[in-house]
Amino acid sequence: MKAVGIAPDDLAHAVALLRDGQLVAFPTETVYGLGADARSPGAVARIFTTKGRPANHPVIVHLADAEAVGDWAVPHPAVARLAAAYWPGPLTLILPKRPDVPAVVTGGRSTVGVRVPAHPVAHALLRAFGGGIAAPSANRFGRVSPTTAQHVRDELGDGVFVLDGGSATVGLESTIVDLSGPQPALLRPGGVPQAELEHLLGPLGHSTTAAPGTLPAHYAPSAGVHLSSTPDVDAARFTERGDQVVILRAGPPDEHARRLYSELRAADAAGATVVVAERPWPGGLGDAILDRLQRASVGSPAGDGSA
Repeated sequence: MKAVGIAPDDLAHAVALLRDGQLVAFPTETVYGLGADARSPGAVARIFTTKGRPANHPVIVHLADAEAVGDWAVPHPAVARLAAAYWPGPLTLILPKRPDVPAVVTGGRSTVGVRVPAHPVAHALLRAFGGGIAAPSANRFGRVSPTTAQHVRDELGDGVFVLDGGSATVGLESTIVDLSGPQPALLRPGGVPQAELEHLLGPLGHSTTAAPGTLPAHYAPSAGVHLSSTPDVDAARFTERGDQVVILRAGPPDEHARRLYSELRAADAAGATVVVAERPWPGGLGDAILDRLQRASVGSPAGDGSA
């Protein structure tokens, strides 16, 4: 067993842990995931305990290839088109689940999320393991997602084995599209832009299907987050009232997305009480960045994020 940047012994150890019902953190192109054997209810339950994740909040099943989707979900005509265009890659599809999918994976619901990640380490792990790996992000529930192995260690300690695959190249969680209803719907923006999806699928509708990362408050650092169109003005205002302020600057969306979570974590490490986040550039990944910052600002003492 071999993967780019990973020692064969580390990969073999990760596979052995998964087969023994233990957890393994591993890199994807989006963020690091906290993985368990998706066929083992006991193993998947450890994810929820470790993260402090609500039991009714589903997790995504990561697969080695699109051909494995039928083992977990009822086929949909759009899967082949989407898989050909975006898998491996940062796209999760919500589909009606097969009857034998463990309820703990789906939060007790009738749908399941599936994805084929693009990271070479994730691909090697899935191939070597030979099955689906259930994995949300490798952090405490509701907190900032990890984009490096060190982020995982800082968050979860030494009790979880981490495959180090370097920094995530996308830096934000996958786009989630719901194919379980009468019309495809966008549940979470991410690495695949909505405009591209609509070129393949037509207009995307709305859905209330439960999916990872779609709660109103999520992705939050310890510091309050204020989303701003005038970051220097707002930073001065918060500084005057006695806050320790860090400004997060916008920029080209691909680059902004890669650094976003690292900068939020760095702000906490620096003792910031308020993060003033400049509004991201619109379109593409910029829409996904805006989504994450809006969720991070919900309930924040730094304001309603509407500036």
